Amino acid sequence: MVKIYTRRGDRGETDLFGGDRVGKDDLRVRAYGDVDELNAVVGVAAASLEAERDADMHTLLQRIQSSLFDLGTQLATPSAEHLEKSGLPRVDGGDVAELENQIDAFEKEIEPLKSFVLPGGSAAAAVLHHARTVCRRAERHCVSLDREAPLDTAIVQYLNRLSDLMFTLARVANARAGVADVEWVGRER
Repeated sequence: MVKIYTRRGDRGETDLFGGDRVGKDDLRVRAYGDVDELNAVVGVAAASLEAERDADMHTLLQRIQSSLFDLGTQLATPSAEHLEKSGLPRVDGGDVAELENQIDAFEKEIEPLKSFVLPGGSAAAAVLHHARTVCRRAERHCVSLDREAPLDTAIVQYLNRLSDLMFTLARVANARAGVADVEWVGRER
């Protein structure tokens, strides 16, 4: 049996795949920590969908969770050579194209945007909007990390497209639930 705690992180350091130890506040750890948080929020979004009505979105979100786990592994493995030898799956251009295909397919269910949309509407849409914002943070940290240690270009592309998909799915969740998107209306000054 493997113990859940090791005590190796008690001084604020953690292991990367490949053996390097870094501070828990290292930019690489922040990036894959954001991806881990995103994965958790996507799980909540999947759980909040209606089982029968939204089975397609639920299945898609579960696939995305697996891809996010792969992406986190990529980020936690600074050595391209080590990642290659490990044989672990990684996010690539095909995954980016698949997200684009999903966006195009789901957009057929919703009206074109006429104004800015605020996060909200149905509970599922609100969680999908939350996932979108966590995804954008993960993307920003990956962009910063890429400046220090170049990443596979598919990583930032995937996160960029994924945030667009989360926005689209939030709008679809509202439409399927018969709830209007919350349109932004400027405040009186």
